[in-house]
Amino acid sequence: MRYTKQAMTLAQQIQTLQGRGLMIADTNKAEQALDAISYFRLADYWYHLEADHHTHQFLPNSHFDEILACYYFDKDLKALLFKAIQTIEVAVRSKVIKHFTPTCGPFWFMDETKAVNQRRFQTNLETIKKEVGRSKERYIREHFRKYTDPDLPPVWKTLEVISLGELSKLFNNFNESQLKHNVAHEFGLNHHKFLSSWLESLTSLRNHCAHHARVWNRAYPLKPATPQVMPNRWITNFTFREESLYAQLCCIAYWLNAIDANNTFVGDLKLLLLRNPSIDLAMMGFPSNWRQEPLWQL
Repeated sequence: MRYTKQAMTLAQQIQTLQGRGLMIADTNKAEQALDAISYFRLADYWYHLEADHHTHQFLPNSHFDEILACYYFDKDLKALLFKAIQTIEVAVRSKVIKHFTPTCGPFWFMDETKAVNQRRFQTNLETIKKEVGRSKERYIREHFRKYTDPDLPPVWKTLEVISLGELSKLFNNFNESQLKHNVAHEFGLNHHKFLSSWLESLTSLRNHCAHHARVWNRAYPLKPATPQVMPNRWITNFTFREESLYAQLCCIAYWLNAIDANNTFVGDLKLLLLRNPSIDLAMMGFPSNWRQEPLWQL
C-alpha cells in the first residue's frame, strides 16, 4: 500500500483528536503543546488511553491535560534516570579498570586470549577503534600525537570514551571470572552474571533516555536479573512484571547505594511521584506495597 496521507495543520490535529473523543479544555494550550512537542511524540503518551488502536478512538473521559501530565512526568523522570545512570556508568568504568588492569595489563581489551568469544571480540574491537577514532577528548588526541604503537591508548584512556554498550559487551566477553566477580562485589552483587545483566538492561534504558523516548510505562525486552537474596538492602516482593520500569528502578537504587550511601535517588524519585499524583504507578510495574520495601526506605 502506498502512503498518501498529507501533513495536518495544528488546527486539523486538534479536530482529529476531538473527533476521536479526546476532551480538550483549552485548544490554544493544546496547539502550543503540539507545536512544541509534535503530534507523534505525544501519541506515545495517549496510546494507553485509546479504546481501539485501529480506529484510535479514545476511552470515555480521556483528557488532553492528562496526556501532557504523562509527557512532562516522563521528561522529568528521564532527567532523574540519566543523572543516576551517569554515576553508575562512570563507577563501572573505574572499577573495571581497577580490577582488570593490574593482572591483565593496560591493553587487555586488545588481547584475544582474554575473550570468551573470538568473533564477538573482533567485532567489539573494531567498534572500539571507531569510537576512539571519533573522540575529540584532549588526552586521546595527545596520546596519538605521541604514540603510534599499539593501535589504541591504554585501557584507562580508552574505556573513558567508548559507549556504555561497548563497555557492557567488553565486560560480558571477558573470560577472567574472578576479576569479573571482584567488580560485581564492589556493587553488592554476588555474581558477575548479575552485573552483566544489569549492564545490558541499563544500556537499553540509557539509550531511551538519550533519544527522548518514552520510559515510564514501556515494556523492556532486556530484563535485569533480580536475585531474591542480596547482601545489602533489597526488595522482598517479586510479583512485579520483570519487563517493567520498576525492575530497572530497583536495580538502579541498589547500585547507587553501593556507590554512594549518601545518594539522593530514592528521595528524588519519591518527590517526583508525589508531585505527579495522577500517574498510575501500576503502569510502571510498581507493586502496591513498594513503599514498605527495605530498598525504598530513606
